Amino acid sequence: MIQHIPAKNRFVTKNDWLESYFSFSFGPYYDENNINFGPLRVLNDDIIQPNNGFGIHPHREAEIVTIVLRGQLKHEDSLNNEGILKYGNVQRMTAGTGVLHSEVNPTSDEEAHILQLWFKPSEMQLAPSYEDFTFDPDTLRNHLTPIVSGNAMENTVFIHQDVILYLSKLDAEQNIHFQQQKGRKIYVFIIEGEVMLNDELTAHARDDIRITELHDLTLQAKQDAFFLLIDLPGGEE
Repeated sequence: MIQHIPAKNRFVTKNDWLESYFSFSFGPYYDENNINFGPLRVLNDDIIQPNNGFGIHPHREAEIVTIVLRGQLKHEDSLNNEGILKYGNVQRMTAGTGVLHSEVNPTSDEEAHILQLWFKPSEMQLAPSYEDFTFDPDTLRNHLTPIVSGNAMENTVFIHQDVILYLSKLDAEQNIHFQQQKGRKIYVFIIEGEVMLNDELTAHARDDIRITELHDLTLQAKQDAFFLLIDLPGGEE
């Protein structure tokens, strides 16, 4: 089954420093039919204005992945981690038994555009931890590049969940084939461009596609495209 959710259907909240689009129930948005997809619980598409951001705040029992699409994001946490993330960086934070952190756009003249994803961890009461990784954006071209994995894959950030996150930048008319084990799920989020899936569904920028009971997927760019694909375990509904 393929469920296609157009970008226009996302919940949006805006104020003077933040524009957020929620793909799942989060904060002021609640829909009992849109809580999660497998262990994927949150995908927020955030634009943060210069010299602004999320001040110190707590998290528990979540695997939090942050991908910077544009600009810079400064991270600080109660584990004494501190750094600035840019495009080409991916961060994983295990909130576990509890962690405090902040996320701020440190620039004075450039928006920060990020994707933040939360996953239910494979086990509760994990010790809080942090990891970031720099991938080579050139490897994304016409290739599915893993950036986060629960399988200790080389050149990925480790996550405490049986998932693999891939990024890809497809040139127009190029295609990629993805195959997974039966019983699993596929989540696709189109970051930029236009992608056709299995010659039957066309998805546009910021659309998301939730796939079950279909384990062979061909993605073809109808125009230059940038997308996120997540290989997820079954269950968790």
